[in-house]
Amino acid sequence: MTQHTHKHNHTHDLAAHAGKKALLISFILITVFMFVEFIGGMMSGSLALMSDAGHMLSDAVALGLSLSAVMAGQRGATKHKTYGYRRFEVLAAFFNAITIFLIAVFILKEAVARIQNPAPILSGPMFIIAIAGLLVNIIVLFILRGGSHKENINVKSALVHVLGDLLGSIGVIIAAALIYFFGWYIADPIISVVVAFLILYSAWKIFSESVNILLEGTPAHIDIDELKTKISRTEGVKEVYDIHVWSISSSFLILTAHIAVNENVDRDALLCCLQKLILDCSGITHVTIQVNAECSRDFSCNCY
Repeated sequence: MTQHTHKHNHTHDLAAHAGKKALLISFILITVFMFVEFIGGMMSGSLALMSDAGHMLSDAVALGLSLSAVMAGQRGATKHKTYGYRRFEVLAAFFNAITIFLIAVFILKEAVARIQNPAPILSGPMFIIAIAGLLVNIIVLFILRGGSHKENINVKSALVHVLGDLLGSIGVIIAAALIYFFGWYIADPIISVVVAFLILYSAWKIFSESVNILLEGTPAHIDIDELKTKISRTEGVKEVYDIHVWSISSSFLILTAHIAVNENVDRDALLCCLQKLILDCSGITHVTIQVNAECSRDFSCNCY
């Protein structure tokens, strides 16, 4: 006997819609200010400002990918793609993380050249643009962190980009102050190096999470041993085996399991009980349980 629960309901749809709106507004704000930072970096000669503009370019691409992923994820299932396009958002998050790594490597390369040969920088325009960039990133951060969409892996991926930009803006402000008060032009590439390593550190979590989903790994917040123990302790259950938990996307978890039960157990009641138990323990709503009587898992069938 197999029983499924399918609760891909109104809550998920609302979260997806909110996520799409948040990503669209963030995309527009980041794209507009990217050009402001790029022009400001060219005028002031600041590598830190140019690096932050480059990272904003990656943000614009990342947000565009994330927005596309959310829209693709809302497409319905087909006979060839029975889970729809939900996994597309994980692919987008994976490529976003790689983009962050590449941008950070570029910043490090340019910073090394600047440390060897510091160049004069106009600290005034650099400071003003960095302050404006900080405000834009704070606004975008609040937009992305608000509401139920914040747990979406694509939104979290975009958040990593924006956090990197926010740190970059703070770094540029510090560098501009050091140049203005002390004439330390080398502060510009040094701050760029610090920001690059912060970006790399931030990117690792989203990269590892997306890889874990693509490899069908158990989500980090799910304790599969504890879940198995609770199922096995349910009255009527003799044994639990072949239990698997994985993700199609960050918000769509799946559990499958085989259980051996007593011959006289009320299977329908037991399945309802297990579904509620699993939902309460892990939040998983897509559950498939294969129920067997007292037969062994090594049972060989000679029916055909």
